[in-house]
Amino acid sequence: MPKIEFPTDEAVEAEIARLQKSPLVALARKEERIRNRRRQYMYDLRLYEKKGRQLQADGVTMESLERLGAAATLDYLTGEEV
Repeated sequence: MPKIEFPTDEAVEAEIARLQKSPLVALARKEERIRNRRRQYMYDLRLYEKKGRQLQADGVTMESLERLGAAATLDYLTGEEV
């Protein structure tokens, strides 16, 4: 069985430096960031959907939230606590 030769520390550092300057690495990193951002957006939407189901089960509607928001705004403007 042939002996496996590992690169020296200097060779590893040189290769890392070369790869960090590579436009191909930059391209792949950017693609990955975009893909991960879209996935995170999807996870956020799933969370909102789950929360919306719970609100709906609790009887909350868009109209009741709008009334609540208007009341909180009025209380804020008049200085009264909610």
